[in-house]
Order: sequence, then structure tokens, then C-alpha cells
Amino acid sequence: MWRSDAGRWWGTREQSYDEAAEKAGAWRTVDADDELALCRAIAEQESIATLAASS
Repeated sequence: MWRSDAGRWWGTREQSYDEAAEKAGAWRTVDADDELALCRAIAEQESIATLAASS
């Protein structure tokens, strides 16, 4: 996680999602207005990937 010069919070995974997760809409890099919103955005992407893996 890091904060940009403009004040936005960013987070990215070290490893890419698999193809199924990416097709389901999981994004490797997300941004948000604050740290809490970023944590929520990251959790949402992980949830998308988990659901895609179980399909």
C-alpha cells in the first residue's frame, strides 16, 4: 500500500490473479480516498477471486 502525491491510497497484489478471477472482475491494483476504504476495496477484490475459484 502507498499514498500518492495527490493523497489517494493505492494497493496492489504482488502476484496476479488467475484467469478466472480476472474474468470475474478482480483487479490487481485498486485505489481509494482513505486507508479504510482501500482495505475494503482490497477485500472486495479478494472476495471476487475466491468466488471465481469456487465456480
